[in-house]
Amino acid sequence: MNINEEIQQKEVRLVKEDGEQMGVVDIETARKAARDDNLDLVELVPDAKPPVCKIMDYKRYLYDQKQKAKEAKKNQKQTQLKEMKLRPNTDEADYQVKLRKIISFLEDQDKVKVTIRFRGREMAHQDLGRQQLERIIEDTAEISNVEQHPKMEGRQMGMLLGPTRKK
Repeated sequence: MNINEEIQQKEVRLVKEDGEQMGVVDIETARKAARDDNLDLVELVPDAKPPVCKIMDYKRYLYDQKQKAKEAKKNQKQTQLKEMKLRPNTDEADYQVKLRKIISFLEDQDKVKVTIRFRGREMAHQDLGRQQLERIIEDTAEISNVEQHPKMEGRQMGMLLGPTRKK
């Protein structure tokens, strides 16, 4: 953004600080109007014909922009990927503990990668692992959606659950 003496055009469309349109004026008249109000002449739309300039306090404008950016950044939530590991023969009590943790992750709007690790002869019973993942999908159906369905990756079976959007 060009300000005051940096503006090179001969004519500009001038807007006062309160938003009132002054029309198309030559650059010297616009600079004089800005000096009379002890404010800056700021080129807002340089590509327009003629360019649009506004009389404003440029330092205050920059400060307000910085504050808006800071506020927007504060309100953002970074979604994280949490991982929960199970075994095909996980006991019912342990399953309930892991399920409660998965639900809390989803309620915090985090994604959850659920993996089941197979060791040794457990590889022959991959259907047990798939049943366990299907059960997790059913138990978290109201608060999650499946982003990646269960599939084998080497010696582990995994899926990805994402939170349903808040209304």
